[in-house]
Amino acid sequence: MIQLKNISFSYTQADKPSLSHINLTIREGECVLLCGKSGCGKTTMTRLLNGMVPDFYDGTLDGQVQIKGLDPTNCSMYELSKVVGTVFQNPRTQFYTVNTTSEIAFGCENHGLPPEEIQKRVMKAASDLHIETLLDRNIFELSGGEKQKIAFASIYALNPEIYVLDEPSSNLDCFAVRELQSILELLKRQGKTIVLAEHRTWYLDHLVDRAILLEEGEIVQEYSMQELADFPIQKRMETGIRPVHLEEFTLPQRKPAPSSHTLSLQNIRFTYGKRKALQIDYASFSTDRIVAVVGRNGAGKSTFVSTVCGILKNKTGKICLDDTNVLPKKRLSISYMVMQEVNHQLFTDSVEEEVVLGVKEPSEERLRQILLQMDIAALKNRHPMTLSGGQKQRVAIAAAVFCDKKILVFDEPTSGLDFNHMMQTAELLGQLKSPERYIFVITHDYEFILSACDEVIEIENGVLKNDYLLDEKGLQTLQTFYFDGE
Repeated sequence: MIQLKNISFSYTQADKPSLSHINLTIREGECVLLCGKSGCGKTTMTRLLNGMVPDFYDGTLDGQVQIKGLDPTNCSMYELSKVVGTVFQNPRTQFYTVNTTSEIAFGCENHGLPPEEIQKRVMKAASDLHIETLLDRNIFELSGGEKQKIAFASIYALNPEIYVLDEPSSNLDCFAVRELQSILELLKRQGKTIVLAEHRTWYLDHLVDRAILLEEGEIVQEYSMQELADFPIQKRMETGIRPVHLEEFTLPQRKPAPSSHTLSLQNIRFTYGKRKALQIDYASFSTDRIVAVVGRNGAGKSTFVSTVCGILKNKTGKICLDDTNVLPKKRLSISYMVMQEVNHQLFTDSVEEEVVLGVKEPSEERLRQILLQMDIAALKNRHPMTLSGGQKQRVAIAAAVFCDKKILVFDEPTSGLDFNHMMQTAELLGQLKSPERYIFVITHDYEFILSACDEVIEIENGVLKNDYLLDEKGLQTLQTFYFDGE
């Protein structure tokens, strides 16, 4: 089905190959996991399989690629797309329309299918993937996870024989990941060949036939999922592979600091047009803590933190620092947010420039320390847009750390990060805790919550449903939300 013979690839102007001497055969109907640290070559492998390397990403390719008798380097994208369907890590990069139903139909229209067949396939995709409520919506009003579902549906409607998925769970909540798991089970029953580049492994336990570990562009080992599950923590740090069984991940011993200052929300309301997006009667948060903001995709988490930061202006109520009402413009000046779609906030020509952007007199020593902490010192002269998704995420986090604002918000900061870099991020955010600083983290990452956070709030339909400290009792509440929620 898929055969790679002695493949090497180097991006133009890269200082080393992204893939080196790759030999791999994937049989029809196999589900193969590509795993390893951020930047190890997983995404480049997916680009090779879907024909984007070297046609869309310039570079030098050596070796032979065969995908069901086709050579992606010599056949048209139109022909290859009949066989291979791809879901990218950032779904926005593959959208062509602004309407969800039109987006699902777009590929079928390009293949010249009859209108009645297109309609049939769109409705089947919506039904099989349980996204009927997302039809006929504006794509740009969807949450990140909802966009990922639409991207997947647009490929599912084409019914390709091979699915290539790049971090498909990175923007999904735990409920949506279980839905993705069901979809992959459906594809396996249909005899589809599936290749995933992924850091999360817990939802793949009974799906993956073998895992391919990449290090610096080379295949170094193959594992079964049971072998991955048996990795000790040091091996996870070395390889970047996340735990297979989340229930085994334990809560470290820590004690939240006593309250120094408080940020309170009183009678906050926010609407998008006529749709109520946020309704908070009262909530209070302390400095010197990391607060995890959890909930389903589209529950109102981003609206909540955007209102706290002053990005969105609340129409009613007030937000106070201690007893002082602080208007949105002032809150905006003392806040910094790392967005979920990190490409939207990378502006400069080098990693170093990006991290110090907006700081009048940057300290070279502090910059050096942060670059080392985030494991991006070797990338300081690289253009941010040439980095992998996980590397870009770490650059944005480094910029947030360097700016030293009073309110810091991180929207899915560990999306696309391997285990090692997730733990580094948890440690770095822990160092940011201060009696003068508030930290909020929107996250679906169970391991990260346990590693870094002191408090958890659950948002449901724009309402603060639950708020608890992450002690042993709080852990039970989190596990109920994460593993038993419907």
